[in-house]
Amino acid sequence: MTRNRWLAATAGPAVLVGVLVMLAALVGTPGSWLTGYVSEAGTSGQPYAGAYRCGLVLLALGVALLGSTLRRLRPVGALLLGAAVLAGVSAVVPCSRGCPLPPFASPTTADVVHAAASIVGMVTLATAMVLVALTPALGCAARRLAVCAVALVVPLGGCLGLTMLFIGRGPLNAALERLLLVIAVSWLIGTCLLTAGPPRAPAAACTASSPAHALPPTRAWARPHRGSSADPPDDRQQRFRDVLDGALRLEDQPVNGHDQADAEKR
Repeated sequence: MTRNRWLAATAGPAVLVGVLVMLAALVGTPGSWLTGYVSEAGTSGQPYAGAYRCGLVLLALGVALLGSTLRRLRPVGALLLGAAVLAGVSAVVPCSRGCPLPPFASPTTADVVHAAASIVGMVTLATAMVLVALTPALGCAARRLAVCAVALVVPLGGCLGLTMLFIGRGPLNAALERLLLVIAVSWLIGTCLLTAGPPRAPAAACTASSPAHALPPTRAWARPHRGSSADPPDDRQQRFRDVLDGALRLEDQPVNGHDQADAEKR
């Protein structure tokens, strides 16, 4: 196993374990875990705040390992490393209770830093998805996965931003945030699996593997070309030629005297 594949194989479990730790801390927080911001599980005073922050740090480590795996693609690798750093900042600087944000609440400096790191980190991760979808050096599966992720993350992220500005903290905001995180984590794990697997066909072969190009190759003689000597012989034409040749041979044969006399009488 090469170094890049080893890094990708390590990044996937790191992201998965980190998310599971965060989920366990979120579920263990008093009250419904389906309301409010996810980051509220890491605020001071929560019973599993330390576990939530450790899970987020482990998630950031997995993103950094994936960025190291794709470092040959400098924009993608740099964006993933940047997203990992921002996730680490979000873990180190937790928000206060309720994660207040303007314009509906008065945040502290820690709240602003935490929110800015979380939002910019998600935007950075979405930009990395777009670049993966547009990078021919990656395999078909990785590009298609990125296209699907971008198609979901961009509209959901826009809706989440609008709800944060005009509605504020509430059930809709919570649902959009959790759905956005599920898609982002799924893309990270899927990309890790595809990168850690055996080398795949380059993206230039995606078109050749599409259903329109999946038909079996047509033989050269099956395509009619004018003046082509590769056309297969036709049995009916050959039989017709044989009949004509036979008739011509009969006409060329000499006629004896008796047959000519009979022919003149007739």
